[in-house]
Amino acid sequence: MRRVEVPVLVVGAGPAGTTAAILLAQQGVASLVVDRRDGPHRAPQAHVVNPRSLEIFRAMGIDTRALRAAATPRADGSHVSWTTTLAGTELGRLPYERQGDDVLALTPEPLLNLSQHRLEPILVEHLRLAPCWRHEWTALTQDARGVTSQVRDLAGGEDYEVRSRWVLAADGAGSRVRKALGVDMVGPDQLQSFVMIHVEANLRALVRDRPAILYWIVDPACAGTFVAHDIDRSWVFMHRYDPATETPAAFTPAVCAGIVRRAIGRDDVDLSVRDVSPWTMTAQVAERFCAGRVFLVGDSAHRFPPSGGLGLNTGVQDAHNLAWKLAWVESGRAGEGLLDTYEMERRPVAQTNAEQSFVNAMKMLEAFVALGLMDDVATSQARLAELLASDAGRACVRETIDAQQDHFDMLGLQLGFGYQAGAVVPDGSMRAAPVNAVRDFVPTSRPGARLPHAWVERDGRRSILDLLAPHEFTLITGRRGHPWTDAFARLAPATIRCLVPDRDFTDSEGAWERICELGADGAMLVRPDQHVAWRVTHAGHDPAAELAAALRRVLFH
Repeated sequence: MRRVEVPVLVVGAGPAGTTAAILLAQQGVASLVVDRRDGPHRAPQAHVVNPRSLEIFRAMGIDTRALRAAATPRADGSHVSWTTTLAGTELGRLPYERQGDDVLALTPEPLLNLSQHRLEPILVEHLRLAPCWRHEWTALTQDARGVTSQVRDLAGGEDYEVRSRWVLAADGAGSRVRKALGVDMVGPDQLQSFVMIHVEANLRALVRDRPAILYWIVDPACAGTFVAHDIDRSWVFMHRYDPATETPAAFTPAVCAGIVRRAIGRDDVDLSVRDVSPWTMTAQVAERFCAGRVFLVGDSAHRFPPSGGLGLNTGVQDAHNLAWKLAWVESGRAGEGLLDTYEMERRPVAQTNAEQSFVNAMKMLEAFVALGLMDDVATSQARLAELLASDAGRACVRETIDAQQDHFDMLGLQLGFGYQAGAVVPDGSMRAAPVNAVRDFVPTSRPGARLPHAWVERDGRRSILDLLAPHEFTLITGRRGHPWTDAFARLAPATIRCLVPDRDFTDSEGAWERICELGADGAMLVRPDQHVAWRVTHAGHDPAAELAAALRRVLFH
Protein backbone atom coordinates (compact mmCIF):
# COMPACT_ATOMS: atom_id res chain seq x y z
CA MET A 1 0.00 0.00 0.00
CA ARG A 2 1.30 3.45 -0.95
CA ARG A 3 2.28 5.63 2.01
CA VAL A 4 2.32 9.42 2.18
CA GLU A 5 4.25 11.10 4.99
CA VAL A 6 3.39 14.60 6.15
CA PRO A 7 3.58 16.46 9.48
CA VAL A 8 -0.16 17.16 9.66
CA LEU A 9 -3.17 15.48 8.04
CA VAL A 10 -6.25 17.71 7.87
CA VAL A 11 -9.49 15.81 7.31
CA GLY A 12 -12.02 18.20 5.81
CA ALA A 13 -11.62 21.23 3.52
CA GLY A 14 -14.32 23.45 4.97
CA PRO A 15 -13.54 26.85 6.52
CA ALA A 16 -11.97 25.40 9.69
CA GLY A 17 -9.79 22.86 7.88
CA THR A 18 -8.58 25.24 5.17
CA THR A 19 -7.88 28.00 7.72
CA ALA A 20 -5.76 25.58 9.74
CA ALA A 21 -3.85 24.39 6.64
CA ILE A 22 -3.16 27.96 5.48
CA LEU A 23 -1.89 29.02 8.90
CA LEU A 24 0.31 25.94 9.23
CA ALA A 25 1.81 26.48 5.77
CA GLN A 26 2.58 30.10 6.59
CA GLN A 27 4.57 28.84 9.58
CA GLY A 28 6.50 26.27 7.57
CA VAL A 29 4.47 23.21 8.58
CA ALA A 30 3.33 21.08 5.66
CA SER A 31 -0.09 19.48 5.70
CA LEU A 32 -2.22 17.30 3.48
CA VAL A 33 -5.93 18.18 3.23
CA VAL A 34 -8.35 15.41 2.22
CA ASP A 35 -12.08 15.76 1.69
CA ARG A 36 -14.63 13.23 0.48
CA ARG A 37 -16.55 15.94 -1.42
CA ASP A 38 -15.76 16.70 -5.06
CA GLY A 39 -15.06 20.37 -4.29
CA PRO A 40 -16.24 23.31 -2.19
CA HIS A 41 -19.91 23.58 -1.31
CA ARG A 42 -22.06 24.71 -4.21
CA ALA A 43 -25.27 25.28 -2.25
CA PRO A 44 -25.48 28.02 0.39
CA GLN A 45 -24.65 26.96 3.93
CA ALA A 46 -23.68 29.38 6.73
CA HIS A 47 -23.77 33.03 5.76
CA VAL A 48 -22.28 35.01 8.69
CA VAL A 49 -18.57 35.81 8.92
CA ASN A 50 -18.17 37.81 12.08
CA PRO A 51 -15.57 40.48 12.94
CA ARG A 52 -13.19 38.16 14.78
CA SER A 53 -13.02 35.71 11.88
CA LEU A 54 -12.45 38.57 9.45
CA GLU A 55 -9.62 39.86 11.67
CA ILE A 56 -8.07 36.38 11.45
CA PHE A 57 -8.40 36.30 7.66
CA ARG A 58 -6.89 39.79 7.52
CA ALA A 59 -3.89 38.60 9.55
CA MET A 60 -3.56 35.59 7.22
CA GLY A 61 -3.07 37.95 4.29
CA ILE A 62 -6.45 37.38 2.67
CA ASP A 63 -7.69 40.53 0.98
CA THR A 64 -10.79 41.40 2.99
CA ARG A 65 -11.84 43.78 0.21
CA ALA A 66 -12.31 40.69 -1.97
CA LEU A 67 -14.38 39.12 0.80
CA ARG A 68 -16.56 42.22 0.95
CA ALA A 69 -16.98 42.17 -2.82
CA ALA A 70 -18.23 38.56 -2.60
CA ALA A 71 -20.57 39.28 0.31
CA THR A 72 -24.18 40.43 0.34
CA PRO A 73 -24.27 44.22 -0.15
CA ARG A 74 -24.72 45.97 3.18
CA ALA A 75 -27.96 47.61 2.04
CA ASP A 76 -29.47 44.18 1.33
CA GLY A 77 -28.20 42.35 4.40
CA SER A 78 -28.42 44.75 7.34
CA HIS A 79 -31.90 43.87 8.65
CA VAL A 80 -34.15 40.94 9.51
CA SER A 81 -37.86 41.03 8.82
CA TRP A 82 -41.02 39.34 10.08
CA THR A 83 -43.72 39.04 7.42
CA THR A 84 -46.97 37.17 6.94
CA THR A 85 -45.55 35.88 3.65
CA LEU A 86 -42.65 37.25 1.65
CA ALA A 87 -45.07 39.21 -0.53
CA GLY A 88 -47.40 39.96 2.37
CA THR A 89 -47.49 42.37 5.28
CA GLU A 90 -44.32 43.19 7.19
CA LEU A 91 -44.97 42.97 10.91
CA GLY A 92 -41.62 44.33 12.07
CA ARG A 93 -37.90 44.43 11.43
CA LEU A 94 -34.66 44.67 13.40
CA PRO A 95 -31.11 45.70 12.54
CA TYR A 96 -28.92 42.71 11.77
CA GLU A 97 -25.66 43.05 13.70
CA ARG A 98 -23.50 46.16 13.55
CA GLN A 99 -22.10 46.12 10.04
CA GLY A 100 -21.47 49.81 9.52
CA ASP A 101 -18.71 52.29 10.27
CA ASP A 102 -20.04 52.77 13.80
CA VAL A 103 -18.09 49.68 14.95
CA LEU A 104 -14.75 50.71 13.44
CA ALA A 105 -13.61 51.93 16.86
CA LEU A 106 -13.92 48.33 18.07
CA THR A 107 -12.79 46.29 15.05
CA PRO A 108 -11.23 47.02 11.67
CA GLU A 109 -13.55 44.45 10.06
CA PRO A 110 -17.33 44.76 10.55
CA LEU A 111 -19.42 41.63 10.06
CA LEU A 112 -20.19 40.30 6.58
CA ASN A 113 -23.00 38.21 5.23
CA LEU A 114 -20.74 36.01 3.11
CA SER A 115 -22.22 32.68 2.15
CA GLN A 116 -20.01 29.68 2.86
CA HIS A 117 -20.14 28.48 -0.75
CA ARG A 118 -18.52 31.80 -1.74
CA LEU A 119 -16.05 31.87 1.14
CA GLU A 120 -14.71 28.34 0.70
CA PRO A 121 -13.24 28.86 -2.81
CA ILE A 122 -11.46 32.01 -1.62
CA LEU A 123 -9.84 30.09 1.24
CA VAL A 124 -8.94 27.16 -1.02
CA GLU A 125 -7.17 29.58 -3.38
CA HIS A 126 -4.83 30.50 -0.51
CA LEU A 127 -3.76 26.91 0.18
CA ARG A 128 -0.23 26.16 -0.99
CA LEU A 129 -1.29 22.61 -1.87
CA ALA A 130 -4.82 22.07 -3.18
CA PRO A 131 -7.06 19.70 -1.20
CA CYS A 132 -7.31 16.10 -2.33
CA TRP A 133 -10.97 16.10 -3.30
CA ARG A 134 -12.88 12.81 -3.34
CA HIS A 135 -10.37 11.33 -0.90
CA GLU A 136 -12.18 9.74 2.03
CA TRP A 137 -10.60 9.21 5.43
CA THR A 138 -11.62 5.74 6.71
CA ALA A 139 -9.58 4.76 9.81
CA LEU A 140 -6.56 5.51 11.97
CA THR A 141 -4.19 4.03 14.51
CA GLN A 142 -1.96 5.99 16.88
CA ASP A 143 1.37 5.36 18.55
CA ALA A 144 3.80 7.46 20.57
CA ARG A 145 5.34 9.07 17.48
CA GLY A 146 2.43 9.67 15.17
CA VAL A 147 -0.80 8.62 13.47
CA THR A 148 -1.36 6.25 10.56
CA SER A 149 -4.56 7.02 8.66
CA GLN A 150 -6.26 5.00 5.95
CA VAL A 151 -7.54 7.07 3.03
CA ARG A 152 -9.47 5.99 -0.06
CA ASP A 153 -9.26 7.77 -3.39
CA LEU A 154 -12.91 7.53 -4.40
CA ALA A 155 -12.26 8.56 -7.99
CA GLY A 156 -9.30 6.27 -8.64
CA GLY A 157 -10.34 3.43 -6.33
CA GLU A 158 -6.97 3.37 -4.55
CA ASP A 159 -6.49 2.87 -0.81
CA TYR A 160 -3.38 4.43 0.72
CA GLU A 161 -1.87 5.33 4.08
CA VAL A 162 -1.01 8.75 5.44
CA ARG A 163 1.58 8.82 8.20
CA SER A 164 1.48 12.08 10.13
CA ARG A 165 2.57 13.41 13.48
CA TRP A 166 -0.84 15.02 14.01
CA VAL A 167 -4.37 14.78 12.62
CA LEU A 168 -6.90 17.63 12.57
CA ALA A 169 -10.46 16.35 12.32
CA ALA A 170 -12.32 19.13 10.51
CA ASP A 171 -14.77 16.77 8.84
CA GLY A 172 -18.01 18.34 9.96
CA ALA A 173 -20.92 17.69 12.28
CA GLY A 174 -21.09 13.97 11.46
CA SER A 175 -17.33 13.61 11.88
CA ARG A 176 -16.14 10.09 11.09
CA VAL A 177 -12.88 10.79 12.85
CA ARG A 178 -14.63 11.79 16.06
CA LYS A 179 -16.80 8.68 15.95
CA ALA A 180 -13.76 6.45 15.34
CA LEU A 181 -12.11 7.96 18.41
CA GLY A 182 -15.18 7.20 20.51
CA VAL A 183 -15.65 10.84 21.52
CA ASP A 184 -19.25 11.55 22.49
CA MET A 185 -21.20 14.74 21.93
CA VAL A 186 -22.81 16.35 24.98
CA GLY A 187 -26.10 18.21 24.72
CA PRO A 188 -29.49 17.92 22.99
CA ASP A 189 -29.21 16.17 19.65
CA GLN A 190 -32.70 16.70 18.19
CA LEU A 191 -34.12 20.16 18.80
CA GLN A 192 -36.02 20.41 15.53
CA SER A 193 -35.77 19.09 11.97
CA PHE A 194 -35.85 21.11 8.77
CA VAL A 195 -35.67 20.74 5.04
CA MET A 196 -33.33 23.26 3.48
CA ILE A 197 -34.69 24.26 0.07
CA HIS A 198 -32.28 26.19 -2.13
CA VAL A 199 -33.91 28.01 -5.02
CA GLU A 200 -32.72 30.33 -7.73
CA ALA A 201 -35.09 33.25 -8.12
CA ASN A 202 -34.99 37.01 -8.52
CA LEU A 203 -37.30 38.31 -5.78
CA ARG A 204 -36.10 41.90 -5.80
CA ALA A 205 -39.48 43.19 -6.98
CA LEU A 206 -41.20 41.64 -3.94
CA VAL A 207 -38.82 43.00 -1.30
CA ARG A 208 -37.55 46.17 -2.95
CA ASP A 209 -38.76 48.46 -0.15
CA ARG A 210 -37.80 46.10 2.71
CA PRO A 211 -34.58 44.26 1.89
CA ALA A 212 -33.25 41.91 4.57
CA ILE A 213 -30.95 38.95 5.04
CA LEU A 214 -33.58 36.92 6.93
CA TYR A 215 -37.35 36.86 6.55
CA TRP A 216 -39.32 35.06 9.23
CA ILE A 217 -42.58 33.90 7.64
CA VAL A 218 -45.39 33.77 10.20
CA ASP A 219 -48.30 32.55 8.08
CA PRO A 220 -49.27 29.37 9.97
CA ALA A 221 -49.81 27.51 6.68
CA CYS A 222 -46.22 28.02 5.57
CA ALA A 223 -44.19 29.19 8.58
CA GLY A 224 -40.44 29.11 8.09
CA THR A 225 -37.43 31.26 7.31
CA PHE A 226 -36.06 32.72 4.09
CA VAL A 227 -32.34 33.42 3.89
CA ALA A 228 -31.60 35.93 1.12
CA HIS A 229 -28.08 34.93 0.12
CA ASP A 230 -28.57 37.06 -2.99
CA ILE A 231 -31.89 38.87 -3.39
CA ASP A 232 -31.50 38.87 -7.17
CA ARG A 233 -30.57 35.21 -7.51
CA SER A 234 -30.12 32.81 -4.59
CA TRP A 235 -32.52 32.06 -1.73
CA VAL A 236 -32.90 29.36 0.89
CA PHE A 237 -36.13 28.48 2.67
CA MET A 238 -36.00 26.55 5.94
CA HIS A 239 -39.13 24.42 6.22
CA ARG A 240 -39.90 22.51 9.40
CA TYR A 241 -40.70 18.83 9.05
CA ASP A 242 -41.30 15.85 11.34
CA PRO A 243 -39.04 12.84 10.63
CA ALA A 244 -41.46 10.64 12.57
CA THR A 245 -44.24 11.21 10.03
CA GLU A 246 -42.44 12.52 6.93
CA THR A 247 -39.53 11.20 4.90
CA PRO A 248 -36.90 13.30 3.10
CA ALA A 249 -37.78 11.49 -0.13
CA ALA A 250 -41.24 13.07 0.01
CA PHE A 251 -39.69 16.51 -0.56
CA THR A 252 -39.32 16.29 -4.32
CA PRO A 253 -38.36 19.40 -6.31
CA ALA A 254 -42.01 19.88 -7.29
CA VAL A 255 -43.20 19.60 -3.67
CA CYS A 256 -40.47 22.00 -2.51
CA ALA A 257 -41.33 24.52 -5.23
CA GLY A 258 -44.90 24.50 -3.93
CA ILE A 259 -43.74 25.02 -0.34
CA VAL A 260 -41.60 27.99 -1.38
CA ARG A 261 -44.34 29.57 -3.45
CA ARG A 262 -46.76 29.34 -0.52
CA ALA A 263 -44.20 31.05 1.70
CA ILE A 264 -43.64 33.72 -0.93
CA GLY A 265 -47.38 34.25 -1.17
CA ARG A 266 -47.43 34.30 -4.98
CA ASP A 267 -47.96 31.51 -7.52
CA ASP A 268 -46.55 33.44 -10.47
CA VAL A 269 -42.94 33.63 -9.27
CA ASP A 270 -40.36 32.09 -11.59
CA LEU A 271 -38.06 29.90 -9.49
CA SER A 272 -35.90 26.82 -9.84
CA VAL A 273 -35.18 24.35 -7.02
CA ARG A 274 -31.43 23.67 -6.96
CA ASP A 275 -30.88 21.67 -3.81
CA VAL A 276 -32.94 20.00 -1.09
CA SER A 277 -31.29 18.84 2.13
CA PRO A 278 -32.83 17.65 5.41
CA TRP A 279 -31.04 18.52 8.65
CA THR A 280 -31.63 18.41 12.38
CA MET A 281 -30.86 21.27 14.75
CA THR A 282 -28.65 20.31 17.69
CA ALA A 283 -26.76 22.10 20.47
CA GLN A 284 -23.80 19.89 21.32
CA VAL A 285 -20.16 20.10 22.27
CA ALA A 286 -17.70 17.21 22.16
CA GLU A 287 -16.73 15.82 25.55
CA ARG A 288 -13.08 16.12 24.47
CA PHE A 289 -11.38 18.20 21.79
CA CYS A 290 -8.34 15.96 21.50
CA ALA A 291 -7.49 12.28 21.74
CA GLY A 292 -3.78 11.58 21.64
CA ARG A 293 -2.44 13.22 18.50
CA VAL A 294 -5.85 13.92 16.99
CA PHE A 295 -7.62 17.27 17.46
CA LEU A 296 -11.25 18.09 16.73
CA VAL A 297 -11.72 21.41 14.94
CA GLY A 298 -14.90 23.17 13.86
CA ASP A 299 -18.21 21.33 13.54
CA SER A 300 -16.58 18.02 14.45
CA ALA A 301 -16.10 19.51 17.93
CA HIS A 302 -19.35 21.49 18.29
CA ARG A 303 -22.76 21.66 16.61
CA PHE A 304 -24.85 24.77 17.21
CA PRO A 305 -28.29 25.93 16.15
CA PRO A 306 -27.78 28.41 13.30
CA SER A 307 -29.45 31.13 15.39
CA GLY A 308 -26.61 33.60 15.79
CA GLY A 309 -24.26 32.41 13.06
CA LEU A 310 -21.61 31.18 15.49
CA GLY A 311 -20.79 27.76 14.04
CA LEU A 312 -18.48 28.61 11.14
CA ASN A 313 -16.83 31.39 13.11
CA THR A 314 -16.11 29.25 16.16
CA GLY A 315 -14.45 26.73 13.84
CA VAL A 316 -12.21 29.34 12.21
CA GLN A 317 -11.20 30.54 15.66
CA ASP A 318 -10.48 26.95 16.75
CA ALA A 319 -8.04 26.64 13.86
CA HIS A 320 -6.41 29.97 14.70
CA ASN A 321 -5.88 28.87 18.30
CA LEU A 322 -4.44 25.47 17.40
CA ALA A 323 -2.27 26.19 14.36
CA TRP A 324 0.37 28.34 16.07
CA LYS A 325 0.64 25.87 18.93
CA LEU A 326 1.25 22.97 16.54
CA ALA A 327 3.82 25.02 14.62
CA TRP A 328 5.71 26.00 17.75
CA VAL A 329 5.74 22.42 19.03
CA GLU A 330 6.88 21.13 15.62
CA SER A 331 9.76 23.62 15.53
CA GLY A 332 10.85 22.69 19.05
CA ARG A 333 10.16 26.17 20.44
CA ALA A 334 7.45 24.86 22.78
CA GLY A 335 6.76 21.69 24.70
CA GLU A 336 3.96 19.31 23.71
CA GLY A 337 2.09 20.35 26.85
CA LEU A 338 1.20 23.55 24.98
CA LEU A 339 -1.19 21.47 22.88
CA ASP A 340 -3.17 20.56 26.00
CA THR A 341 -4.22 24.20 26.22
CA TYR A 342 -6.21 23.92 22.98
CA GLU A 343 -9.07 22.10 24.69
CA MET A 344 -8.66 24.15 27.89
CA GLU A 345 -9.17 27.36 25.94
CA ARG A 346 -11.55 26.46 23.16
CA ARG A 347 -14.02 24.09 24.77
CA PRO A 348 -15.43 26.73 27.20
CA VAL A 349 -15.86 29.14 24.28
CA ALA A 350 -17.68 26.48 22.29
CA GLN A 351 -19.89 25.70 25.29
CA THR A 352 -20.82 29.37 25.71
CA ASN A 353 -21.60 29.70 22.01
CA ALA A 354 -23.68 26.51 22.02
CA GLU A 355 -25.69 27.76 24.99
CA GLN A 356 -26.32 31.18 23.46
CA SER A 357 -27.30 29.67 20.11
CA PHE A 358 -29.74 27.42 22.00
CA VAL A 359 -31.16 30.40 23.90
CA ASN A 360 -31.63 32.27 20.61
CA ALA A 361 -33.43 29.30 19.07
CA MET A 362 -35.73 28.88 22.07
CA LYS A 363 -36.55 32.61 22.17
CA MET A 364 -37.46 32.45 18.48
CA LEU A 365 -39.69 29.47 19.19
CA GLU A 366 -41.33 31.46 21.99
CA ALA A 367 -41.91 34.30 19.52
CA PHE A 368 -43.63 31.97 17.08
CA VAL A 369 -45.86 30.68 19.89
CA ALA A 370 -46.64 34.25 20.99
CA LEU A 371 -47.60 35.07 17.40
CA GLY A 372 -50.06 32.18 17.41
CA LEU A 373 -48.14 29.69 15.29
CA MET A 374 -49.38 26.51 16.92
CA ASP A 375 -49.65 23.15 15.16
CA ASP A 376 -53.32 23.54 14.23
CA VAL A 377 -53.27 25.80 11.17
CA ALA A 378 -56.86 27.03 11.43
CA THR A 379 -56.51 27.93 15.11
CA SER A 380 -53.15 29.57 14.46
CA GLN A 381 -54.51 31.65 11.60
CA ALA A 382 -57.38 32.83 13.77
CA ARG A 383 -55.01 33.77 16.60
CA LEU A 384 -52.69 35.73 14.29
CA ALA A 385 -55.62 37.52 12.65
CA GLU A 386 -56.91 38.47 16.10
CA LEU A 387 -53.53 39.91 17.08
CA LEU A 388 -53.24 42.00 13.93
CA ALA A 389 -56.79 43.34 14.19
CA SER A 390 -56.22 45.62 17.19
CA ASP A 391 -53.74 48.24 18.32
CA ALA A 392 -53.02 46.22 21.47
CA GLY A 393 -52.42 43.10 19.41
CA ARG A 394 -50.09 44.86 16.98
CA ALA A 395 -48.19 46.34 19.94
CA CYS A 396 -47.81 42.81 21.31
CA VAL A 397 -46.39 41.67 17.97
CA ARG A 398 -43.88 44.54 17.93
CA GLU A 399 -42.87 43.77 21.51
CA THR A 400 -42.39 40.10 20.63
CA ILE A 401 -40.14 41.01 17.71
CA ASP A 402 -38.14 43.57 19.69
CA ALA A 403 -37.40 40.91 22.31
CA GLN A 404 -35.30 39.05 19.70
CA GLN A 405 -32.63 41.77 19.46
CA ASP A 406 -29.91 39.78 21.26
CA HIS A 407 -30.16 37.16 18.53
CA PHE A 408 -29.14 39.76 15.95
CA ASP A 409 -26.66 41.87 17.91
CA MET A 410 -23.92 39.66 19.36
CA LEU A 411 -20.80 41.82 19.20
CA GLY A 412 -19.97 41.11 22.84
CA LEU A 413 -19.88 37.38 22.18
CA GLN A 414 -18.10 37.73 18.85
CA LEU A 415 -15.20 39.84 20.12
CA GLY A 416 -15.35 39.55 23.89
CA PHE A 417 -14.48 35.89 24.40
CA GLY A 418 -11.27 35.25 26.33
CA TYR A 419 -9.28 32.43 27.87
CA GLN A 420 -9.35 32.10 31.63
CA ALA A 421 -6.87 29.21 31.77
CA GLY A 422 -4.39 27.76 29.32
CA ALA A 423 -1.43 29.43 27.61
CA VAL A 424 -1.92 32.64 29.59
CA VAL A 425 -0.44 34.14 32.75
CA PRO A 426 -3.26 35.67 34.85
CA ASP A 427 -2.47 39.02 36.42
CA GLY A 428 -5.15 38.99 39.11
CA SER A 429 -7.38 41.53 37.38
CA MET A 430 -11.13 41.04 37.40
CA ARG A 431 -12.96 40.24 34.20
CA ALA A 432 -15.26 43.05 33.07
CA ALA A 433 -18.96 42.37 33.56
CA PRO A 434 -20.93 44.23 30.88
CA VAL A 435 -24.64 44.78 31.34
CA ASN A 436 -25.35 42.46 28.43
CA ALA A 437 -22.43 40.12 27.69
CA VAL A 438 -24.00 39.05 24.40
CA ARG A 439 -24.33 42.54 22.92
CA ASP A 440 -21.89 44.74 24.83
CA PHE A 441 -18.21 44.46 23.98
CA VAL A 442 -15.81 45.91 26.54
CA PRO A 443 -12.25 46.01 25.13
CA THR A 444 -9.50 44.93 27.51
CA SER A 445 -5.86 43.85 27.48
CA ARG A 446 -6.45 41.47 30.36
CA PRO A 447 -4.49 38.21 29.82
CA GLY A 448 -6.54 35.80 27.73
CA ALA A 449 -8.44 38.53 25.87
CA ARG A 450 -8.03 39.34 22.21
CA LEU A 451 -5.79 42.42 22.00
CA PRO A 452 -8.06 45.48 21.78
CA HIS A 453 -8.11 47.16 18.39
CA ALA A 454 -7.17 50.82 18.06
CA TRP A 455 -6.26 52.95 15.05
CA VAL A 456 -2.63 54.08 15.04
CA GLU A 457 -0.26 55.45 12.40
CA ARG A 458 2.57 53.62 10.69
CA ASP A 459 2.86 54.08 6.95
CA GLY A 460 -0.70 55.35 7.08
CA ARG A 461 -3.59 54.57 9.37
CA ARG A 462 -3.42 51.00 10.67
CA SER A 463 -5.08 48.85 13.27
CA ILE A 464 -2.75 47.93 16.12
CA LEU A 465 -3.71 44.34 15.21
CA ASP A 466 -1.99 44.83 11.83
CA LEU A 467 1.33 45.50 13.57
CA LEU A 468 1.43 42.20 15.44
CA ALA A 469 3.81 39.49 14.32
CA PRO A 470 1.42 37.08 12.55
CA HIS A 471 3.17 33.90 13.73
CA GLU A 472 5.38 35.11 16.58
CA PHE A 473 4.90 36.75 19.95
CA THR A 474 4.74 40.53 20.12
CA LEU A 475 5.94 42.54 23.11
CA ILE A 476 4.10 45.87 23.35
CA THR A 477 5.46 48.38 25.84
CA GLY A 478 4.31 51.65 27.30
CA ARG A 479 5.74 54.96 26.10
CA ARG A 480 8.75 54.62 28.41
CA GLY A 481 9.54 51.12 27.28
CA HIS A 482 13.35 51.14 27.57
CA PRO A 483 13.42 48.58 30.45
CA TRP A 484 11.62 46.18 28.17
CA THR A 485 13.57 46.95 25.02
CA ASP A 486 16.75 46.27 27.01
CA ALA A 487 15.23 42.98 28.19
CA PHE A 488 14.14 42.18 24.66
CA ALA A 489 17.70 42.67 23.39
CA ARG A 490 19.01 40.19 26.00
CA LEU A 491 16.51 37.47 25.00
CA ALA A 492 15.90 35.76 21.66
CA PRO A 493 14.69 38.51 19.30
CA ALA A 494 13.78 35.90 16.67
CA THR A 495 11.01 34.73 18.99
CA ILE A 496 9.47 38.12 19.77
CA ARG A 497 8.65 41.30 17.91
CA CYS A 498 8.79 44.50 19.95
CA LEU A 499 6.44 47.47 19.53
CA VAL A 500 7.11 50.73 21.35
CA PRO A 501 4.81 53.76 21.00
CA ASP A 502 6.41 56.73 19.23
CA ARG A 503 9.20 54.47 17.98
CA ASP A 504 7.29 51.82 16.05
CA PHE A 505 3.95 53.54 15.65
CA THR A 506 2.30 56.86 16.39
CA ASP A 507 -0.77 57.20 18.56
CA SER A 508 -1.62 60.77 17.61
CA GLU A 509 -5.32 60.43 18.47
CA GLY A 510 -4.57 58.72 21.79
CA ALA A 511 -6.86 55.79 20.93
CA TRP A 512 -4.31 53.14 21.90
CA GLU A 513 -3.25 54.89 25.11
CA ARG A 514 -6.88 55.10 26.25
CA ILE A 515 -7.55 51.43 25.68
CA CYS A 516 -4.28 49.56 26.32
CA GLU A 517 -4.48 49.59 30.17
CA LEU A 518 -0.67 49.91 30.46
CA GLY A 519 1.41 52.28 32.52
CA ALA A 520 4.15 54.25 30.79
CA ASP A 521 6.71 51.56 31.68
CA GLY A 522 4.34 48.58 31.49
CA ALA A 523 4.33 45.83 28.89
CA MET A 524 2.23 43.03 27.50
CA LEU A 525 3.07 39.89 25.56
CA VAL A 526 0.68 39.03 22.72
CA ARG A 527 0.47 35.51 21.32
CA PRO A 528 0.55 34.69 17.61
CA ASP A 529 -3.26 34.36 17.67
CA GLN A 530 -3.58 37.98 18.89
CA HIS A 531 -4.63 37.04 22.42
CA VAL A 532 -2.77 38.61 25.34
CA ALA A 533 -0.58 36.04 27.11
CA TRP A 534 0.87 38.18 29.90
CA ARG A 535 0.71 41.77 31.15
CA VAL A 536 2.32 43.98 33.76
CA THR A 537 1.30 47.57 34.24
CA HIS A 538 4.78 48.67 35.43
CA ALA A 539 8.32 47.37 35.03
CA GLY A 540 9.80 45.45 37.96
CA HIS A 541 13.43 45.26 39.07
CA ASP A 542 14.37 42.60 36.48
CA PRO A 543 12.26 42.90 33.31
CA ALA A 544 14.35 40.33 31.41
CA ALA A 545 13.69 37.69 34.05
CA GLU A 546 9.98 38.56 34.13
CA LEU A 547 9.69 38.28 30.37
CA ALA A 548 11.64 35.03 30.20
CA ALA A 549 9.52 33.52 32.96
CA ALA A 550 6.31 34.52 31.20
CA LEU A 551 7.47 32.91 27.95
CA ARG A 552 8.43 29.69 29.73
CA ARG A 553 5.10 29.51 31.51
CA VAL A 554 3.16 29.98 28.28
CA LEU A 555 5.23 27.72 26.01
CA PHE A 556 6.08 24.89 28.39
CA HIS A 557 2.73 24.55 30.05
